[in-house]
Amino acid sequence: MHTLTIIASNHTYPIYIGRGLLANQALLNQYIVGNQVFVVTNETVAKLYLPLFLTNFDGKQCDYIVLPDGEAYKNIANWSKIIDALMSKKHRRSTTIIALGGGVIGDLTGFAAACYQRGVNFLQIPTTLLAQVDSSIGGKTAVNHPDAKNMIGAFYPPQAVIIDIDALKTLPKRELAAGYAEIIKHALIADPEFFAWLEKNQQQLLNLEADSLEKAILRSCEIKAAIVGRDEFEQGERAFLNFGHTFAHALEALTGYNTLLHGEAVAIGMVMACRLSVELGYISPTMTERVLALLSALDLPVSLPVVCSIEQIVNEMQHDKKATDAGLRFIVLEQLGKAKIVENISTQQVRTILKT
Repeated sequence: MHTLTIIASNHTYPIYIGRGLLANQALLNQYIVGNQVFVVTNETVAKLYLPLFLTNFDGKQCDYIVLPDGEAYKNIANWSKIIDALMSKKHRRSTTIIALGGGVIGDLTGFAAACYQRGVNFLQIPTTLLAQVDSSIGGKTAVNHPDAKNMIGAFYPPQAVIIDIDALKTLPKRELAAGYAEIIKHALIADPEFFAWLEKNQQQLLNLEADSLEKAILRSCEIKAAIVGRDEFEQGERAFLNFGHTFAHALEALTGYNTLLHGEAVAIGMVMACRLSVELGYISPTMTERVLALLSALDLPVSLPVVCSIEQIVNEMQHDKKATDAGLRFIVLEQLGKAKIVENISTQQVRTILKT
């Protein structure tokens, strides 16, 4: 088992990466502060892991809620269902709320934990690759607004993030590929050698070769943990983690959060961000081709969905929470392994990129 550490503003918390951790009773229970546990999961994960997971907390009041599966359900209505269930089961301030699932469950649960009685104990147990390497780390919690993604939320770090690599054995190939998009993103913004390693080991990753998968997860978590540790509230460097996301969030909103997986939208967004980087004179077209090739090799989409027009995308970007008074704000690559924030990008420049 590997252990990383994140220093947050109000406490330091660990990230555990290993196998069999969903049934590691000793590890899990050291983060239960009272006699109450409340597990939030979705229909897919519940069928696979919930009965086994609940046995870790024998002797405690252990309640749970099972929500529908999908980004379309990351909304205030389901956040309210969590709060209602906590109230009806009389959970106190000493309760521990556990997110058992992917990024949607983690974001929803974290926001509920931040709000319930002004903040209660919270654990992240991510079961998708994307959540393991990205959304579970860093304390961002949120729900979507119908007009834009992640517009309602809070910074609320967990007591621990517990990553069980064995959970990926039941993950559909499409969900696995979506997670690789975030791994590639981390390499692009922070580690040229890791990007080259991903290019070399793409087939091993597709085949779920254990050592390669574990190395990719560990290095990706190390990159994000380091960035978050230096910039918890996204005042500077942490914004680099949004590489490709301005485009991606617009695509997700336009497709109703039910067509593209988040990682798929990010893959398309990274291609567009690379093209913007070329347009601004930072990287060569060859670098964009390398990114395209790796994303395609890992079964990720690289072109805009036909249902989204260029004007729709440009208009949707105006709702992005990273937009400033100066206009649209993007993360670009200054070079492989080095990201940069650019502002005052005109809508005409964006149209040009989207037409490429």
